[in-house]
Amino acid sequence: MVDDLRLSGLVWRASHGTPVLALHGWMDHADSFRVVAPRLRGCHVVALDLSGQGHSAHRAAHATYNIWDDLPQIVGVMDQLGWRDCVLLGHSRGANIAALLSAALPERARALIALDSLVPEPNDATVPATLRAFLQQTRDQVSRGARFFYGRGAYIDRRVKQGNARSTAKMLADRAILESSDGVFLRGDPRLFASSAIKLNRAQIHDVLGAIRCPVLNVWGNRGILQSRPALAMLVDEAQRLVTDYTRIEMDGDHHLHLDPETAEKIAVAMGEFLEKRNLT
Repeated sequence: MVDDLRLSGLVWRASHGTPVLALHGWMDHADSFRVVAPRLRGCHVVALDLSGQGHSAHRAAHATYNIWDDLPQIVGVMDQLGWRDCVLLGHSRGANIAALLSAALPERARALIALDSLVPEPNDATVPATLRAFLQQTRDQVSRGARFFYGRGAYIDRRVKQGNARSTAKMLADRAILESSDGVFLRGDPRLFASSAIKLNRAQIHDVLGAIRCPVLNVWGNRGILQSRPALAMLVDEAQRLVTDYTRIEMDGDHHLHLDPETAEKIAVAMGEFLEKRNLT
């Protein structure tokens, strides 16, 4: 329990291992790391279901799901684990959250390993327009309620239609859905489908990158999100200048490249060498 929220997750433990806190992407969960985590030799990996996703509790009715709203719970988990600092391993939205934490509390981040993301895509919409979208979409999602599927296969088909590989959709299905006699429902809080109340612009994201003091290993899939997001690609190019110790590598794979066994092994090797070279194990 952290902040009166019941948080769930998965653990892969090595005796006296390097502490690694793994943060998944939007509408994913701890199973996102089921392939790469066991390959992280010498590491004690705790993969969270962030609140409102997987088996973790939904937030109170008045609460929100902006990416910084996860930070107090993540720090609370680290405190309960007795971790003064740790390696932050994040995928997609989880990488963005990990970057914010690394910038805000640099003493708690030993290193940042970001998979197919690094920071949010910059947003230049006006504050009133963003707030309007947040208010309208949140209300609409709450009214709609939990998303329904006619079966597990329908959930998998939906993810495939949205661009996931079928193998990825299958691996992520069990922890994402609740099967009952009435059908299959998405466990994720519907409010996660709504716009954030505020979104960061380019200058604010520059501030975040410039405040990161830990070494950063940024792994991108050659068929991941960077190819379709030029504004994000420009920011990643700028990270080389803004982050003191920044390493960017590209591997074969899509947005969920860490769920492919062959690529996951390469990620684990690269991460191990990166941490060992900096005496962070």
